[in-house]
Amino acid sequence: MARGQNVDHLFGKWRKIKKKLEGKSIFIFLDYDGTLTLITQTPDKAILSLKVKNLIKKLIRSPRVKLAFISGRSLADLKKKIGIEGVIYVGNHGLEIEGPKIKFGYPALPGYQSALKKIKNRLNNELSHVRGVFVEDKGLVIALHYRLANKKQIPFVKSIFREITSTYTKNKLIKIKLGKMVFEAAPSVKWDKGKAVLWLLARGRFAAGGNRIVPVYIGDDKTDEDAFFAIKNKGLSIFVGNRDISSADYYLKNPREVAVFLGMLLED
Repeated sequence: MARGQNVDHLFGKWRKIKKKLEGKSIFIFLDYDGTLTLITQTPDKAILSLKVKNLIKKLIRSPRVKLAFISGRSLADLKKKIGIEGVIYVGNHGLEIEGPKIKFGYPALPGYQSALKKIKNRLNNELSHVRGVFVEDKGLVIALHYRLANKKQIPFVKSIFREITSTYTKNKLIKIKLGKMVFEAAPSVKWDKGKAVLWLLARGRFAAGGNRIVPVYIGDDKTDEDAFFAIKNKGLSIFVGNRDISSADYYLKNPREVAVFLGMLLED
């Protein structure tokens, strides 16, 4: 399906969606930044509201609801930001997974951590003079944020990032992930949010005695597209933002509408 083709606003199709979910077990996957919270100038400022936190706590009390938070943030950071027990946390785009009776870490490639350390040091050294740029060490991933940089400086920042990572991308040790005003150096493995979702769904079905679980995935970033494709025709995929830039089944305009939708699920 072409990106953005036939994507309807979710609220206009709620009757159809409600019927699809009626009486079924659902596995809700929620991105964090830009989905549950607004995108902020720096990651530390994205705070989950008490209202949304309480909505989620009520949802997970239902025996037919499983819930996972899935983010580009590190696992430790994501858990600290949300602080809800009894759910699954998926960090670094699926490389780290932890929850009740679940713990997974994607095996590191030989030499990967050493390469990541060199990339981090060079980025800090060569971009230290550029205002509004900062390097985030997420353990398994290095992120270069440039949201606060002067627009005129961004081409230079991008060229430095490409130059520093080029050796490692050529030997397939590192792959580059593009997010909203962020570059990430991640391990060059065939693993992403979509693969993590399918892995969790397989475990979820086993835990449910083989009964069908309908996945509901909500996200706002390019990295969420992998998950949208993974559950295509299997569940419900929802993009948060502009309807023309996603291949999800439906879209919601912003985190406020996401909160409304979670409330609708609670009433179902």
